[in-house]
Amino acid sequence: MFCFGTDAGSRKGLNLAANSRLVVHLESGDDVVILEGNAEPARDQAFLERADEAYAAKYDGVRLITAPGQAYVLLLKPTTALAWRERDFPATATRWTFGLG
Repeated sequence: MFCFGTDAGSRKGLNLAANSRLVVHLESGDDVVILEGNAEPARDQAFLERADEAYAAKYDGVRLITAPGQAYVLLLKPTTALAWRERDFPATATRWTFGLG
């Protein structure tokens, strides 16, 4: 799973509330990883607290679930993953499909 947050009232938050389909990818074009799937709100309190601590450690004390605005923490549940290395594409091109149920 991939965890991320946004303000529920932001354009991203409103769009994801209306349509949960999502694609995320690494910034790099050299080592490519793409995840496709559906986002759903994170509801498990213990998980949210662990995610909040990890976020604060990475982002100099900024909190994920107590940030200004209406925190909306989501989990991407991948249905497909794609990956490859640019230097030896297409030999490394790989696609994984995960069960939907």
